[in-house]
Amino acid sequence: MSGKIGWKGMFTALATPFKADGTLDEDGLVTLVERQLAAGIHGLVPCGTTGESPALDSDEWAKVVELTVHTAKGKAWVVAGTGTNNTAISVEKTKRARELGADGALVITPYYNKPTPDGLVLHFSRVAEGSGQFPIMVYNVPSRTGVNALPATIGRLVEIPGVAAVKEASGNLAQAWEVAARFGDKVAVLSGEDALNLPILEAGCDGAVSVLTNIVPEMCVEMYNAQQQGNRSRALELHDKLNAFAKSLFVETSPGPVKHALKAMGLPGGDVREPLAPIKAASEKIVEADLRELGLI
Repeated sequence: MSGKIGWKGMFTALATPFKADGTLDEDGLVTLVERQLAAGIHGLVPCGTTGESPALDSDEWAKVVELTVHTAKGKAWVVAGTGTNNTAISVEKTKRARELGADGALVITPYYNKPTPDGLVLHFSRVAEGSGQFPIMVYNVPSRTGVNALPATIGRLVEIPGVAAVKEASGNLAQAWEVAARFGDKVAVLSGEDALNLPILEAGCDGAVSVLTNIVPEMCVEMYNAQQQGNRSRALELHDKLNAFAKSLFVETSPGPVKHALKAMGLPGGDVREPLAPIKAASEKIVEADLRELGLI
């Protein structure tokens, strides 16, 4: 497999729910996935940043992917987070995601190591080749990794057989726009910044991998559909509402605010795992105020 495939629409960067004792809440995960499917979400991305992948052990990671795939049952794409800063481990996790029935893998640019563009090309080539060219979504999020895959590097990565999409989360509108404009004919390009979802859709990208959809999937899907159907006024109206809420969901390190929002709405979520800490009381009030504004609590 190489080149662009049909990944379009709103993908949820799925939060991983934990029980009160800190263990994985398997029933809660199924509940969250079913809620997403009922809202018409197009794709699910378990075990990414929002899913607290660094805090999951290997068995928990596999169970989250397995349950998401089983519950989705072909109703939405499942792109499992498999990337690490160890190329060999990333290869094995990507192969395992394929075995578990995922539709593709979200592979982050290696964090901490700070690879050069040549190192990024080598890393993604190894993961793609080692997984049998399983569809890969390159995840560029320099705020988390310390490495920004600039458009020139993305241009090299999209030529790797197996690379099928880019999640562009640099937070730089000009950069995201350039990636969508230059490479959207070769791979799917999805926004990785909720605040930029509509502008990047207007640039011709294919959708978004969203944190907001954990809380308001219906609104996000409606915004996407309105933009795709040319109803720009409705898309802008929804984008304005969503943009304000997006700021609240990042008032502290994500997914802390998302977990609190889920809890406030009576949905499975639980606390974040260490080394993250529960958000402060002042941040809780900010999140809850927006939830009330949207009529969610």
